[in-house]
Amino acid sequence: MTPLEYLLQFVRFTHLTHKVERVARIAGETRYANTVEHSYQLTLLAWYLIEKEKLPLNKDLVIKYALVHDLVETYAGDTYAHGTEGKDSKVLREHEAQERIALEFPEFSDLHEYIQKYETKLDPESRFVYALDKLIDPVNIYLEDGKLWHEKNVTLQEVLDYKTEKIAVDPTVSKYFAELVTLLRKKEDILFPKNNTF
Repeated sequence: MTPLEYLLQFVRFTHLTHKVERVARIAGETRYANTVEHSYQLTLLAWYLIEKEKLPLNKDLVIKYALVHDLVETYAGDTYAHGTEGKDSKVLREHEAQERIALEFPEFSDLHEYIQKYETKLDPESRFVYALDKLIDPVNIYLEDGKLWHEKNVTLQEVLDYKTEKIAVDPTVSKYFAELVTLLRKKEDILFPKNNTF
């Protein structure tokens, strides 16, 4: 392939990431966000918190992790946190997607390295991004007054059961989550359905 053909191939790949719909919205929107929008928001939020909190993290590494953290979803698809569809096959689908990306873009070794490092979560930067990724959806849903929780019939307890342990891998994000949980408890009657029976 020519240099331009390589570039075109990678740009086509980035187009695919725009097509991965997540079960998440930005306040005031009716459509779900896609993986690109989510990753961009996560990247900016991570950068912001590093600066605001003066965190002793490698900012460049955090930004790279945030950019690649959901890239495997390009081929694996998004798995909704509070649903059952796709949960059993998530790890396998994401592993196969990671291998496919590596085969399609062997020349982009950094990309594969950062995807792998993010997945293993051995450094504080990857754990920070992982925890922040788990915080961002409840924050966005809170900002839309719990609309998605009502639509999907999700209770506060379900949110806590799914998020608490995952967010606990980072102390800074845990602090923000604790504050958010306080708000969620205060407004539980507004933000969450009265019961989760159909």
